[in-house]
Amino acid sequence: MKFMSLFTLLGALLFIPTTHAAEQAAFSGMSYLDNGTVRIGINLDIGGAITYLSKSKDGENIINSHDWGRQIQMSFYSGPTPYEPDGKKPAPAWTFIGWNPIQSGDVAGNPSKVIAHTNNGTEMYVKCIPMHWPLDNEPGHCTFESWLTLKDNTVSVRSQINNARDDHTQHNARGQELPAVYTNGNYYRLFTYDGGQPFSGAPLRQITKVWDTKYPPAEAPGGPWDSWYGTESWAALVRDDGFGLGIWTPGTYQFTGGFAGKPGKGGPKDGPTGYISPIRREILDHNIQYQYDYTLIVGQLETIRDYVYKHAERVTLPDYTFDNDRQSWTLAGASDAGWPMTGHWKVTLADKSARMAGPNTFWKASDLPTLYIRAAYDTGSTTATLRWEGFAGQGGGQTQFEVIPDGVMRTYTIDLAAAKGYTGNCAKFILIPGADGGANRTVTVESISHKKP
Repeated sequence: MKFMSLFTLLGALLFIPTTHAAEQAAFSGMSYLDNGTVRIGINLDIGGAITYLSKSKDGENIINSHDWGRQIQMSFYSGPTPYEPDGKKPAPAWTFIGWNPIQSGDVAGNPSKVIAHTNNGTEMYVKCIPMHWPLDNEPGHCTFESWLTLKDNTVSVRSQINNARDDHTQHNARGQELPAVYTNGNYYRLFTYDGGQPFSGAPLRQITKVWDTKYPPAEAPGGPWDSWYGTESWAALVRDDGFGLGIWTPGTYQFTGGFAGKPGKGGPKDGPTGYISPIRREILDHNIQYQYDYTLIVGQLETIRDYVYKHAERVTLPDYTFDNDRQSWTLAGASDAGWPMTGHWKVTLADKSARMAGPNTFWKASDLPTLYIRAAYDTGSTTATLRWEGFAGQGGGQTQFEVIPDGVMRTYTIDLAAAKGYTGNCAKFILIPGADGGANRTVTVESISHKKP
């Protein structure tokens, strides 16, 4: 049962084999790392997804593997919706998902294929050809890679998708699961911090959303999962005694999760499951290499939060330099030349309503009185608009600033402190370049930052 929800240019060639029998025979079974504190296992029969995680000595597996849509695994989304390659139809319950390769396998029970794996006792590496979840036996035109290491009670994971799609359409941004995490039924108490005072020790909130699985996901009352803005970038599923699993994905603030089935009991092959996924909206180009990092933390709830407090950046002011990629910015009413960037981000505007939206983040207005935009405007307009969204739906506003629309790169200084309504906590920026004079106007951006170029 599948549930909805940094870029690095590596120089490696993508290899998509046409047959999988030899690779599947060569890479099978479980592969483990154990440092005496935690033990983690990946299943080479299903794409190298994480299917085992426990303390080294008590051996209780935290991870649910009721079907190939669970585990801890990579999962990506893009268009079109529905995704029907060569006319193949998705399972009726999942037509709304669209393009969705995942690490473990598909809804029909076909597993993803591992094509490379190493384990030297301190690091595991795995590379697979994923399957499209909604379809029957449809491999993705991409590969997934993961690198896993242990330290004390934590697992550090680096994950990457290497796209090689025939479809070169620039599809709209979608929320990406970074990653998808599923726990057994006794790890049902979901905690997070989603308030406006991160890293202050303020009380946590328990997410109590339960999906009655007699309803398919598209028909579940109120939706199958809850969503929240995790201002400390982590969440955890724990047992009644407070022991469990935390997931921390730095720089990611949107989360989705909850519990499916009857909470309180159940093992790795049973239906009840807890779910957490840090979510980031991204445009996944046909050729993109997209990478993210996360940490799994095993321990008591207080230990999980304490680890994040010791390792997270406390103040993360907006600082985007578009050397190689979009820095998780997305587009509406606009397009670009695709990935990778070449030292700047050139955006073609459909009309004056076109916009460029920054990623979800969190900052205090008082910490960011001035923003610098390094850009060349060829828009036909002498003004542009910068909007900001307030945290938790509070506040927000916009300010206009003058630009010179001659296509010359300049630094524009935005006096946010003087802008009406710029107070409190903020969540994201939206830039409206303001194209006049028809379509195909452009803006080319080198950086948007609190730092003066």
